[in-house]
Amino acid sequence: MSQFLVNRLLDSEIVLVRDVVCSGECRHRSGTECAHATHLVFPYRGVFVRHVGREDVVAESNQVLFFNPHEGYQVSHPVAGGDACLDLRFGEDALHELVPAELLRKGSTSFLTLHRRTDPRAQVLVALLRHSLQRGVAEPLEAETLALTLVRRALGERTSHAAGASIGRRKLVDRAKLVMASDLARRWTLAEIAREVGVSPVYLTQVFAQVEAVPLYRYQLRLRLARALDLLGDYDDLTQLGLELGFSSHSHFSAAFRQAYGRTPAEFQRSLNLR
Repeated sequence: MSQFLVNRLLDSEIVLVRDVVCSGECRHRSGTECAHATHLVFPYRGVFVRHVGREDVVAESNQVLFFNPHEGYQVSHPVAGGDACLDLRFGEDALHELVPAELLRKGSTSFLTLHRRTDPRAQVLVALLRHSLQRGVAEPLEAETLALTLVRRALGERTSHAAGASIGRRKLVDRAKLVMASDLARRWTLAEIAREVGVSPVYLTQVFAQVEAVPLYRYQLRLRLARALDLLGDYDDLTQLGLELGFSSHSHFSAAFRQAYGRTPAEFQRSLNLR
């Protein structure tokens, strides 16, 4: 049986939206694959590593990944559990209108970089688009508009961030990301993560902030909250959901969710008729 489950959520003249779930059976590098068109991929559950040439990208819910046509890549799953992504594909004309020219190779729809970090609002838009299409509550016009808004948000100068610093420092930060992703509910201490990565706590905090432009603790919080967005449709007991994701109480979970997304978990559920 294939390790991929692909659900086509929307196929219009403007955009193809697919929900792609991978079981993560391939722990080591897969064979080389390539896309035949430009794809913008928004991970929303789990983690995987994408390898393009000598560059590696940790794909998790704080990122958007760019898959360029005819660009070979491999995938591995160093953390068990598989992954799930929302995959968007636009036509060339729409891409040229949507994507800032400085992000693309001249005369093409291929991105110059492999990924960018997104913000909490982009995470909300991913969840809104996916949940509304899966439940059939969004008309095509609404879904297309959400998809366009998501891409603008994910690529905006003020709302996205390209990883900085040297390759060595980015690889160190990637190791820290994999440590945190291996157990989202665990209340990691800085010293524990630093030991796993093999550097001092002070150095880790400095490098992480330099590469990702947010503190390490806030990055981990966003991973947990993105997982909550994914699971809200499966839980009646939101207190239990918060506790399972490592929050100390329902009020802690609700306050963090509201601060990030502008509404409480219960309000988000009601807005999409998830329960």
